[in-house]
Amino acid sequence: MQRWRGQDDIPTDWGRCVVTIGVFDGVHRGHQELIGRAVKAGRSRGVPTVLMTFDPHPMEVVFPGSHPAQLTTLTRRAELVEEMGVDVFLVVPFTADFMKLTPERYIHELLVERLHVVEVVVGENFTFGKKAAGNVELLRKAGERFGFAVDSVNLVAEHHRDETVTFSSTYIRSCVDAGDMVAAAEALGRPHRVEGVVVRGDGRGRVLGFPTANVAPPMYSAIPADGVYAAWFTVLGHGPVVGTVTPGERYQAAVSVGTNPTFSGRTRTVEAFVLDTTADLYGQHVAVDFVARLRGQEKFGSVDELVTAMSADTERARTILSAR
Repeated sequence: MQRWRGQDDIPTDWGRCVVTIGVFDGVHRGHQELIGRAVKAGRSRGVPTVLMTFDPHPMEVVFPGSHPAQLTTLTRRAELVEEMGVDVFLVVPFTADFMKLTPERYIHELLVERLHVVEVVVGENFTFGKKAAGNVELLRKAGERFGFAVDSVNLVAEHHRDETVTFSSTYIRSCVDAGDMVAAAEALGRPHRVEGVVVRGDGRGRVLGFPTANVAPPMYSAIPADGVYAAWFTVLGHGPVVGTVTPGERYQAAVSVGTNPTFSGRTRTVEAFVLDTTADLYGQHVAVDFVARLRGQEKFGSVDELVTAMSADTERARTILSAR
């Protein structure tokens, strides 16, 4: 899959293509329906499928300081859509100037002149251009003029816990905020992932007999509610074996998210006790895939009570993950 950064990366001799447009944060089941339709259309027409996304998140430019929690990094999004058959991953820098493009200029300059689209696949609620003035109806009219088709895809919804839930990034963020990793996984089609680099903590876990990998995620990452979780832990990349951990292979883990109130902690951390390994993980780029919440964050009356709880957490995590 080709990866382009901005319009200048689009080759001048670029041919025709099918394009799907959106932020695609999470690449959740609704996004997957949209992307699948675009890939199918591209293959049917014998042209490449381009997925166009934006960086930073448009909300941060339109309303500075309002960047939503990020469900997936750009790198992760690219990996996921490549698995679905997308041919080109185009990241358009969302700048103040780009935000001011009228819908008409957006269509003519980007879709028609640069990408030479034969079909555009978007969600039924898709908006674009200055002040989000463009919509599917305007896009269809432009398609009639410039000779491209428009396919608008219905939002994906499912009956869940006595209500109908529309799968969206906003809904998934609310699940993550609440620590409901089962609901988040149902909407994503896979466990919610937090990536980061393992940094040195205070070393208290090792003293207690539960050495943890302190994962420092990127800014804006969607971190689950405080508590303890069963999760899969993976060292990313294809480098050499690190201790007893093989990069790319997932390991069971019990993960604590919170401030360590038993020790009057103030800094919120993500700490993973990786089962069945003693590998040195400092400096490694890792992924934590949250499967289920075991309990909320608690302040224990003594270190012994904490150790007893951590032992029980580890066994529960092992039982849950071994069944999957």
